[in-house]
Amino acid sequence: MTSSRDVLFASIRTALGVSGAEAPRRQAVADRISGHPRGVIPARAELPPAGQIALFKEMVEAAAATLVHLPDASAVPAAIAAYLRARNLPLSILRGADARLANLPWQSEPALDVWIGPSDGRQLAGLSHAFGGIAESGTVVMLSGPDNPSTLNLLPDHHLVVVNAADVTGTYEEVWDRIRTLYGPGTLPRTVNWITGPSRSADIEQTLLLGAHGPRSLHVLLVGDA
Repeated sequence: MTSSRDVLFASIRTALGVSGAEAPRRQAVADRISGHPRGVIPARAELPPAGQIALFKEMVEAAAATLVHLPDASAVPAAIAAYLRARNLPLSILRGADARLANLPWQSEPALDVWIGPSDGRQLAGLSHAFGGIAESGTVVMLSGPDNPSTLNLLPDHHLVVVNAADVTGTYEEVWDRIRTLYGPGTLPRTVNWITGPSRSADIEQTLLLGAHGPRSLHVLLVGDA
């Protein structure tokens, strides 16, 4: 059966007077895909590592998220418990199967109830480990999969994200380079989520509403130094 997609593309080709099999056109597409052309790079992100960390922290908070900078990963469980207590939330959190999260010293916070798996929307707080952070916009980069299910990015009211300072880059393009290196040519995770601050909308009378279509709070746990 012919799909709607096939019909749409056939109509476009007819309007352009092409078949889609022309060698020069196919080569032009292949060259663009393999070349990974870059757009304009913001000058504000062209900083040494320490400057990128400082800019990342500034931009995270400018996007209405919160951030705590921890000396090392061993401080993460206590920081999570402190966040939950400060907001009068249950001492319970759902995380993915990421080995970096599994290896945290959870025993240091025996009152903290830690669950593993994707969210079904009933949890108030979820914990993920970011692939990286982007200084130019204060964005955290999440790769989908059982290690860090995308449901944790979207369903709990409070999304806590661990970001290694060494994984903070200046620009989006640098993160794409890292993803391509990790996965190899022609392969990517099913979803790459770019998260800048909590979910928000100002569609109704230009009144800002947090949690419009996702978490109402984003808390970044930045670990270590660049």
